[in-house]
Amino acid sequence: MERYEPLKIEQKWQKKWEETEAFKATEVEGQPKVMLAEMFPYPSGAGLHVGHVRNFTIVDVLTRFFRQQGLNVMRPFGYDTFGLPAENYAIKTGTAPQEVTAVNIANFRKQAKKLGYAIDWSREINTSDPEYYRWTQWCFLQLYKKGLAYQKESYQWWCPEDQTVLANEQVENGKCWRCGHEVEKKKMKQWFFKITEYADELLDEIDNLEWPEKIKTMQKNWIGKSVGAEIDFEVEGGAPKIKVFTTRPDTILGATFLVLAPEYVGLEYIVSEDCKDAVAKYKADALKKSEIERQENKEKTGVFTGAYAINPATKGKIPIYVADYVLAGYGTGAIMAVPAYDERDREFAEKLDLPIVEAELIDRDAYGTPKVTYRMRDWLISRQRYWGCPIPIAYDKDGNPHAIPEDQLPVVLPEVKDYKPDKSGRSALAKAKDWLTVEIPVKNSKTGKTHMEKMTRETDTLDGYACSSWYLWRYASPHDDKAAWDEKAISYWEPLDYYCGGDHAVAHLLYIRFWCKFFADEGYLPFREPIKRLLYNGYINAPDGKKMSKSKGNVIDPLDVINDGYGADTLRTYEMFIGPYDMDAAWDTRSVGGVYRFLNRCYNLCFGNTSKVDKNVVVRNKTIKKVTEDIHRYSFNTAVAALMEYVNELYKNGASKEDLMVLAKLLKPFAPHLASEMLEKLDSDDEWPKWDGKYLVADTVELVAQVNGKLRAKFEIAVNDLEDEEKLFEMVLADERVKKYTEKGVKKTIFVKKNKLINIVV
Repeated sequence: MERYEPLKIEQKWQKKWEETEAFKATEVEGQPKVMLAEMFPYPSGAGLHVGHVRNFTIVDVLTRFFRQQGLNVMRPFGYDTFGLPAENYAIKTGTAPQEVTAVNIANFRKQAKKLGYAIDWSREINTSDPEYYRWTQWCFLQLYKKGLAYQKESYQWWCPEDQTVLANEQVENGKCWRCGHEVEKKKMKQWFFKITEYADELLDEIDNLEWPEKIKTMQKNWIGKSVGAEIDFEVEGGAPKIKVFTTRPDTILGATFLVLAPEYVGLEYIVSEDCKDAVAKYKADALKKSEIERQENKEKTGVFTGAYAINPATKGKIPIYVADYVLAGYGTGAIMAVPAYDERDREFAEKLDLPIVEAELIDRDAYGTPKVTYRMRDWLISRQRYWGCPIPIAYDKDGNPHAIPEDQLPVVLPEVKDYKPDKSGRSALAKAKDWLTVEIPVKNSKTGKTHMEKMTRETDTLDGYACSSWYLWRYASPHDDKAAWDEKAISYWEPLDYYCGGDHAVAHLLYIRFWCKFFADEGYLPFREPIKRLLYNGYINAPDGKKMSKSKGNVIDPLDVINDGYGADTLRTYEMFIGPYDMDAAWDTRSVGGVYRFLNRCYNLCFGNTSKVDKNVVVRNKTIKKVTEDIHRYSFNTAVAALMEYVNELYKNGASKEDLMVLAKLLKPFAPHLASEMLEKLDSDDEWPKWDGKYLVADTVELVAQVNGKLRAKFEIAVNDLEDEEKLFEMVLADERVKKYTEKGVKKTIFVKKNKLINIVV
């Protein structure tokens, strides 16, 4: 008998699949379809690691499973290629991000093919390809036309060393994650998407989604809808009134002080002369912290402004403080502190020895104006970076923005030699002098005539999330040069049936839902929710349980596992067997070897001698039912376990050709190369098997044991054992669960065969 050589088998089938375009998807009217995708990977130099493999393999198991059931399946692939890592590398080495990205994509593609994924490679997309981001720019312009893409001044994280705006996640302990320099808050004119316009709809439709509850909860918390009231507080000395937002206007009698965010607009008019220095220092320190840091459960800090407000309900004077636990973007940036009813306010009051008043509650409508606020802010999309999608805007001599005409798209990134921002903080695009100037057609409001006017291009690029907010729809027609997506193709394939990932649970999913609703409103999409089912997988951690990280040197390369002789099938099957897909798990090389031995046993069964006697008809049907139902409910680990038990039975009883065909078909989603080799040997198709219900009649029953009428134990016994009363009494009385109640002796035993019940009287 031939030896199991996974690498030889896998190379054979990967070549065959590629030559025949086995996984190419086309629209077939009348045939039920399924579309699946994983969240965009970022192609770094490190390539895929075994954590990615878990995510991608979940999608592949479902892809192959549905294909075997006769469904028309599309599983595309793509890369989220704009972003800081490539730009950082470019700044450090002078190598163009385009070059680095191309090399990394080639590596990712090679790894994905070696893993045997059933990908339609004709639908591969890359966000930094001008033919892709041409349509990202088109999407931006549609939002701009409707006033949902706009500019405003706002405080942003700013790295003075790298001269760029940073997102919250790019600030670590008050320092830039790129260079380690201390960051600061800087007021700048930036581009935003008005996602808050859809806040209510985004919130209201969450519960209808077939998504994990924890993800839906995270989205709800991110949106953070609060219903309350705005109340005006007079300030002593004639300073402008302070408008506060509160969800508990009924507690106003217990408001003993006000708290302002450090960024509160108009703070300078409130602070007394002798408190200005202290407030300024506190504000400067607060602006170095991220909002996450400010909201963490830690000791509360604050500083007195020297000013007092008048409680409109009590008419009493209450002091005004500045504290960083209050955020400028939530409500009005000012709160009335009611320490008797709010834990954060209580902590602050106790720290500064402020009064805590247990006041009575009053009518909620007695003071203030009803108001609804959201924790979610409009989406900041400006980035002062070279490696990103250029924003298709140009400015006239007066600084007014104008949309780049759609027939001038894409606005292609120019070639530059220096990728650092310029001295004013603009991206490296500002250094491309020839690229900066563009002619835009302008219509004269008086004459109605159109003339060409020279303007200056926007040098900000788009946040990477913008590029990944619509790629699911591009998959439907990835090579369309007339539209972002084809209407007929997208009506057939989408919305997406299955989406899998372990990152970006909130922001990405929220943004893609926002775009979906907008483009549905504009008539470009026939649906309002982009994703039917979401699978949120857990992480594969290093053997010590720590998160895999290139910096920690604990990343496991899937190609190393494959090339060590285990093969792709072993790696795939192990990652599905390691535990529930939505739970974190630690890598265990010893268990990888165990899965390899299991696949080797499958191979030996198929390529050994088959049994002429079929002894496994019951277990075979049970296994078909178990594996089928487990895959449907995403219990991939128990499906593999059931296959292992089935193989044990086949070794014990002998395996018929029917047994082996079923084994190969059930194995194919997990170990497609080996399964294909087995099916070829058996001269069989790969159609998913069906179980016969007549073989699933229970061959065991549950026996209930009582002592003096009280339930003490349950037993699973063979149906035939019901005929042996003496044996049953012996088994029950010997069981520790029963024995402790019968130590003083047994008066009588009663067996009710019909009810499968034994009662012991003591």
